Amino acid sequence: MPLVLAALLGYLSGSVPYGLLLTRAAGLGDIRKVGSGNIGATNVLRTGNRKVAAATLLLDVLKGVVPVLLCAAAWSREAGFVAGIGAMAGHVFPVWLGFRGGKGVATGAGVLLAAAWWLGLICALIWLAMAKITRISSAAALAACCAAPVIALLAGDLNLAAFALVLALLIIFRHRDNIRRLMAGTEPRIGRKT
Repeated sequence: MPLVLAALLGYLSGSVPYGLLLTRAAGLGDIRKVGSGNIGATNVLRTGNRKVAAATLLLDVLKGVVPVLLCAAAWSREAGFVAGIGAMAGHVFPVWLGFRGGKGVATGAGVLLAAAWWLGLICALIWLAMAKITRISSAAALAACCAAPVIALLAGDLNLAAFALVLALLIIFRHRDNIRRLMAGTEPRIGRKT
């Protein structure tokens, strides 16, 4: 029963579309009609409003952090993992938006930071390094998420590696179009208005 509750709590937390809510509140319209149509911070940045993009990023991270920490403290590490996967599923497939949500990068970062702070920190550094080198958010995200299960495996934590692999697969699945554009050399750069 705790695992079911953890999944539900994670899903409900993850499914709140902060990017959509904040852009509407700021008078920026429907973020789904801007740039990539995604509800995440990278697309919010394409509106030109850095404050709203930063707030979106923070809230998307926190909606991953909170359920993992709560469920791990209340029940177990495994319950925290389940809550994290639930939060990712909620962000990527929110019932309120017809199951069309974000790419899961910020929420995934929050989930990883809460589940294993050291792994989340390493992946955040990988993201920052790749973003600086490529100036392409999706390339940075894919590098960081693919590194996570490998790093956890090298650290000898099989459960964490399996958990990180599930998160990575969700992120890769949501980045299918980005991967095609990366291969074609047409993926937009960070901060570019479209």
